Amino acid sequence: MAVKLVAAALGQVARTATIPAYDRASLKAGIVHFGVGNFHRAHQAVYLDDLFNAGEDHDWAIIGAGVLPSDVTMREKLAAQDFLTTVVEQDNNRTAARVTAPMIDILPVGDAAATIAKLADPAIRIVSMTITEGGYFIDASGKFNPAHPAIAADGENPTAPKTVFGLIVAGLKARKEKGLVPFTVMSCDNIPHNGVVTANAVIGTARLSDPAFADWIKANVSFPNGMVDRITPATSQREIDFLRDQFDIEDNWPVFCEEFKQWVLEDKFTNGRPALEKVGVTFVPDVTPYEHMKIRILNGGHAAIAYPAALMDIHFVHEAMEDPLIRAFLAKLETEEIIPIVPPVPDTSLNDYFGLIERRFRNPKIADTIPRLAQDGSNRQPKFILPSTLDNLRQGRDVVGLALVSALWCRYLAGTADSGKAIALNDPNADRLHAAALKAKDDPDAFLVFDDIFGEVTKSELFRSRFAHALKTLWEKGSRETLQLYLDNKLAA
Repeated sequence: MAVKLVAAALGQVARTATIPAYDRASLKAGIVHFGVGNFHRAHQAVYLDDLFNAGEDHDWAIIGAGVLPSDVTMREKLAAQDFLTTVVEQDNNRTAARVTAPMIDILPVGDAAATIAKLADPAIRIVSMTITEGGYFIDASGKFNPAHPAIAADGENPTAPKTVFGLIVAGLKARKEKGLVPFTVMSCDNIPHNGVVTANAVIGTARLSDPAFADWIKANVSFPNGMVDRITPATSQREIDFLRDQFDIEDNWPVFCEEFKQWVLEDKFTNGRPALEKVGVTFVPDVTPYEHMKIRILNGGHAAIAYPAALMDIHFVHEAMEDPLIRAFLAKLETEEIIPIVPPVPDTSLNDYFGLIERRFRNPKIADTIPRLAQDGSNRQPKFILPSTLDNLRQGRDVVGLALVSALWCRYLAGTADSGKAIALNDPNADRLHAAALKAKDDPDAFLVFDDIFGEVTKSELFRSRFAHALKTLWEKGSRETLQLYLDNKLAA
């Protein structure tokens, strides 16, 4: 009979899974983390669990926080199991479960006063976040938008904020008033220069209500850039059932992920940090080369295969990689238009890195889904695909493949697969994108009007021409024949 995951049952859980080697009573909070989703629990929390298992830095435990309705659900589910999480690591030849315990609480969602009070606790020295690419209120160029209604509202009501950045500003102000050293603000999201983006959001929010304090934050708070990596699918009933059936563990919200993980981080912290270098985190003076490599080759690769796979009614990522056309499309795109414009990375072969990415994408045990990769394209395309497009154009290089990716996204947003099956669009801008994608069938320029997404790319006549031709071909010939034309170097004709 399966064992319900709670602290009192860890002895029974240990029959099938690794359990923490440390006494949870010894942990003290040092980090508040916004966005206690799957990626955080498979990545940052696992590194801390490794560190605690090594007997190190037990004063850096995590307290979760959130601002969304989904955070309420997560709090309820994790509180019911003493904030424990089962992490199932899956490689081609190995599946192993471990229970992690670096989180000791989650703050009440929607209680700004309680959150600000915790942020002002001198024990809290890092505030970190995984709030997705769309959570930073930025446009295609990466510029922070202070006019967004949610941010503007926090500017008008700085003592009762509702956004992550408004809460961070209020917490920093409370610390300043107490004479405390400010905490470090650390983004763990897949965004180029995520530390800079986070700084712009925090400082920009503060400037709406107190320009002098905004300047103080700029001068006194550290926002390290970081590159994070671990493929972590969403949890469904499939994963919950698998854990119960294979490991005899009942977990309200387990996390399944690949075995591989990576974290490269700039070593600039305002008020100390855990010794994460002891458990595999790479600290560097400049993370830029690593984030370019990962965001463009891996995240760009995910974005490239998502839409042709969706149009061909393919559900899982590994199934997409089993399709010869999609696999060859990805390889040609990466080797001809993405890898050549990625700057060199210390002690790293970019071609070998892509080989690793291909193997990771092909892992059938992960069961990562195409719908997950395809969602939120209006936030992901400007970060993962369009920067590569723009760099190629600036260097006088062609963009047949990258323009095809944009055209595939547009065709996908029309809302039907090549088979005629309806596609459920999951994007904060789905309504306007869907309408524009339908118009673009006859007028491709109708989809390129969104400066907040495409930025400078649409100023290029070459890109507009390549996009229009690719989109026309997709509608006339379908995804498979279009990919074949690209592979035969006939799409640009």
